[in-house]
Amino acid sequence: MIYAVIDTNVLVSAMLNFDSIPGEVINRLLNGAITPLLNDTILSEYKEVLARPKFNFNQDLVGTVIENLTSKAMFIEEEHFDEKYIDPKDIVFYEVTMTVQKENGAYLVTGNIRHYPKQLFIVTPRQMIDIMDEIYIPSE
Repeated sequence: MIYAVIDTNVLVSAMLNFDSIPGEVINRLLNGAITPLLNDTILSEYKEVLARPKFNFNQDLVGTVIENLTSKAMFIEEEHFDEKYIDPKDIVFYEVTMTVQKENGAYLVTGNIRHYPKQLFIVTPRQMIDIMDEIYIPSE
């Protein structure tokens, strides 16, 4: 089981182009290969950002994606970590990841990797796909 917190920028990129690497991450999540880790703060951010007029997303599609994502999600009561190098708006993504990371392993998938401390479990969408492909190499 792969657990991952999906940064909002990855979800936005996927919605802009489902035939992209971020789109593939979301596709794998929706197909059950990734268990999304959420809390109410992250879910609220997803909804707020995806409703912004500048993106002009079809809100019915947004609703369907959010509904499918939440139906597969594990909701986490995050622990608080004193990480001074993270933008306060991004800390919740890190905290949810860290809460699960220490027990079960978890990834934080982000297009803004520089916003977080350098950790092996903080990965780009491309790295997440590569990790998954290494784990799930079919045996012959």
